[in-house]
Amino acid sequence: MSRAEQMTRIIRNLSTTTPDIEAAAVVDNDGLMMASSLPQDVEDDAVAAMSAALLGMSERIVSELGRGQFELNMIRGDKGFTILTRAGDEAVLMVLTAASAKLGLIFLDVQRAAKEIDRILS
Repeated sequence: MSRAEQMTRIIRNLSTTTPDIEAAAVVDNDGLMMASSLPQDVEDDAVAAMSAALLGMSERIVSELGRGQFELNMIRGDKGFTILTRAGDEAVLMVLTAASAKLGLIFLDVQRAAKEIDRILS
């Protein structure tokens, strides 16, 4: 099984085992989509580029403000949350959740998936 197939399996499992997770994607540091379970009406390339840009900005903010290493960025909208977290040195995991999501459980599942993705990419 290829790395892309393994990562796709991981992010699809996220959506099926955690009902509040609606979609997920793995994006490399350059803004290229590596794996995705995004809805068909969402443009993969745009999501990948925005995720990489937000990752870069988040890492810079954390660094400039002396907050250690970047771990997670969460954006709240009226229809749900967008969560970005590092998946090793090469990629970021982006997850979309429902507005009613229980974030503690989501964070655990997202961190677990990010570690699996890091293992695949290492």
